[in-house]
Amino acid sequence: MMRRLLLTCLCSGALAMLSAAGANADDLPTRKAGLWEMKIVKTGSPLPEMTMQHCTDEATDKDMNNTVQPMAKQICTKQEVKKTATGYASDSVCSVAGMTMTTHAEIVGDFGSGYTVTSNSHSEGGPASLRDVTTKIEAKWLGACKPDQKPGDIVMPGGFKLNVKDAEKLKGLLPKSN
Repeated sequence: MMRRLLLTCLCSGALAMLSAAGANADDLPTRKAGLWEMKIVKTGSPLPEMTMQHCTDEATDKDMNNTVQPMAKQICTKQEVKKTATGYASDSVCSVAGMTMTTHAEIVGDFGSGYTVTSNSHSEGGPASLRDVTTKIEAKWLGACKPDQKPGDIVMPGGFKLNVKDAEKLKGLLPKSN
C-alpha cells in the first residue's frame, strides 16, 4: 500500500510538472527559493488528496524543467504554454503505456507566494476507470527550507523524503517491465 501511495505521489508530481513545464523551460518563471507546500486534489479519480512539501531554489527549478523537457518531448505530441491575462495556459497530448492523455491546464497566481494549477485531462486506452480527471494543485510558499533540507528535497505523505536530483533511487520503486 505504501509503495502504491508513493508511486501515486510521484506520478502526480510528474504530471504536474509536465502540465506546467510547457514547450520551453523559459515560458514559466522559476519559483521563489524556499519551502513550497503543494496540495493535490483529484476529482474523478479514486486517488486520495495529498500534500507534499518541496524545498527548492532557482537552480533546482531550472534543473527540474530541463529534466522534464526531454521526457515530455519523448511522450508528448503536443506541449504548449501561452501567457494569458491571468497567468498561463498549457495544452498537451501525451502517450504512455498505450494510454493517451489530453490535458488543458490553467496556472494562476505568482511564483513568489502562491499559485494554483487546475488541469482537466481526458484519457483514452489504458485503465478504463480513469477517463476524465480534474486535478487542482494549490501551491504556497511557506518560507525558508527547514535546516535539514536541501534544494530538491520533497517530503511526501507518510514522511517519505527524496531529492529530485537522486533519480537513480527511484528505479527500485517502479514496477519491473517484462
